[in-house]
Amino acid sequence: MPSATVNATRMELTRLKGRLKTAVRGHKLLKDKRDELMKQFLEVIQENRALRRRVEEGLTRAHSSFTVASALMSPEALEQALLYPKQSVELEMTFRNIMSVNVPVYDFQTRSSQSGDIYPYGFATTSCEVDGAVEALSSVFQDMLKLAQVEKASQLLAEEIEKTRRRVNALEYVMIPRMQESIKYISMKLEENERNNIIRLMKVKDMLLAEAIEEKRQESQQAIHQSAP
Repeated sequence: MPSATVNATRMELTRLKGRLKTAVRGHKLLKDKRDELMKQFLEVIQENRALRRRVEEGLTRAHSSFTVASALMSPEALEQALLYPKQSVELEMTFRNIMSVNVPVYDFQTRSSQSGDIYPYGFATTSCEVDGAVEALSSVFQDMLKLAQVEKASQLLAEEIEKTRRRVNALEYVMIPRMQESIKYISMKLEENERNNIIRLMKVKDMLLAEAIEEKRQESQQAIHQSAP
């Protein structure tokens, strides 16, 4: 139902037709964006599942090794061995644009590239299970960082998909039908006004014609009276 405040003028009709054309074009672009976002989102979800599986497997191995090590070593000795880390990590975050969505990209660099620097203790006083646990945690760290990146990307993409879906629905089910109804209403009003104008012109023409006939009739009667003896 068109709004009661719609001005039934040709200028308003032209303006609404322009807005409708823009809305239809925007609706198509938003639908294309939504579909591409869904495609990217599904790819991210698949990557997320694979990474989560690897991370869970790595953490399970590390936990098992720590469990065995805690059974072979005293809690004080295990805590002392891991108290002061030898290796440090620098984390850098940049952004990657996916369909106007800025998703984070994490990158890390270790202070030293030597593989032995992940062990902050001497090998003579610790169990080999501790070595396996630390190595498992070190190998799974990059996957954990990648998993955090992918999960954040999936969250941002899901939010953008929802916003785009709401915009598409608002255009498709509210704005475009409302403008179409307004255009139809204005067109009908203009046609009705035009018919009314034509009817008025025809009535005016009939009135003028009747007056002309009446004048001719009066002139004829005057002529007859004047020619009579």
